[in-house]
Amino acid sequence: MEKITSNPHIAIIPTPGIGHLIPLVEFAKKLLQLHNFSTTFIIPNEGPLTTAQKAFLLTVPTGISYISLPPVNLDDLPPETKIETRISHTVARSLPSVRDAVESLNNTQKLAALVADLFATDVFDLAIELKIPVYLFFPPSASSLCLALYLQELDKAVSCEYRDAAEKIQIPGCVPIQGRDLFDPIQDRKDEAYRWMLHHGKRYKMADGLLVNSFKELEPGAIDVLQKEESGKPPVYPIGPLILTGSKSDDPCLKWLDKQPASSVLYVSFGSGGTLSLAQITELALGLEMSEQRFLWVIRCPNDKVSNAAYFDSHNSDDPLSYLPENFLERTRNRGLLVPMWAPQAQILAHDSVSGFLTHCGWNSVLESVVNGAPLIAWPLYAEQKMNAFFLDESIKVALRPKMVENGLVGRDEICSIVKNLTEGEEGKRIRSRMRELKNHAAKALGENGSCLQMLGMLGEKWKNGV
Repeated sequence: MEKITSNPHIAIIPTPGIGHLIPLVEFAKKLLQLHNFSTTFIIPNEGPLTTAQKAFLLTVPTGISYISLPPVNLDDLPPETKIETRISHTVARSLPSVRDAVESLNNTQKLAALVADLFATDVFDLAIELKIPVYLFFPPSASSLCLALYLQELDKAVSCEYRDAAEKIQIPGCVPIQGRDLFDPIQDRKDEAYRWMLHHGKRYKMADGLLVNSFKELEPGAIDVLQKEESGKPPVYPIGPLILTGSKSDDPCLKWLDKQPASSVLYVSFGSGGTLSLAQITELALGLEMSEQRFLWVIRCPNDKVSNAAYFDSHNSDDPLSYLPENFLERTRNRGLLVPMWAPQAQILAHDSVSGFLTHCGWNSVLESVVNGAPLIAWPLYAEQKMNAFFLDESIKVALRPKMVENGLVGRDEICSIVKNLTEGEEGKRIRSRMRELKNHAAKALGENGSCLQMLGMLGEKWKNGV
């Protein structure tokens, strides 16, 4: 047997996707910094690591390493299979490879803990068998965790589809919410994704602890409920806000921001996977133009090429800028910047020129906004984003939500109105003031005696002492 090293070591099982990998890496960085814990990421996948994953993993410090497991085959799943189902199958079918990796690490490193992402609960049995403390890392909001833990009871209490429920749904710790605003994978109870959500939520209670990327002042009701001691429920550790950190970027868009007045630019981005239809891109462009506000827009190609085949055949399908309204770039040249595909979001939101963020409401983006005090226009697309948008507006009160018309589009007039309201209106002032409060709370949470470091300190001591 190989010699066991003395430094404490943990294994982390992320699920596919850069959005979940980022907060888990930040978590590992904090453990390395605070407790000298080293970490190995064991990554299940249905194919090779993406370019974004590889580039991100190249930036991690010494002490954090990764193992990319052999890809699993999902060819038997129907083309319309939801992403939550694909991810869950990827983890389940990777279990033999996960076992080999975990056993090898445990023989040489003596693992202090195994941390699994929210769709990776099938690895719990292995950790329990090997007597390794097992924890769940929940990257979305504390409110979403409340729903995940309550879903078994909700499944029994509501007989119809949640979106058709006549009354608002009361999730413990949260303001009442319309069923249609709950997260996407539970909106079709006949779909396999719903059964996976029930499966994972039930297994959360097998963990020795639940780690959630949030903090008390952001979601007080949800965290109060989560931390209430109950029989059979693991302790909950609010360890947020963990957001992307790294070296300064010299990206041209930051140089453009340097030339803009303070608090004058609306940042527009729909995350690493968010796309819009051709019609919606047109409405968004014209709405931004009508608002006469400065903007920085990370733009991607439309998502409806099949239904607009004739149009797309006549355009450069690889250039997002080719799908903008005619002469839009010329008309907005002096106050708008269009960035194809990707921009350094963390650095953009931290820039003094940014006045607000039109966002898809992914939780990483929400936390980056809070840490930097950027008020929001909430434009959800998929996953738990509708639920985030609802709570950002109705409970946390740091966002405006545009209204869609009957065809599912947000029109140019609505976009113009809501952008002006955020940047110039009374509601915008109220939201800006509230966001400043939360920015201060986030800074305290991340400070020397803040809740984030306290929670990570508690975990580190438990894992060092084998409790």
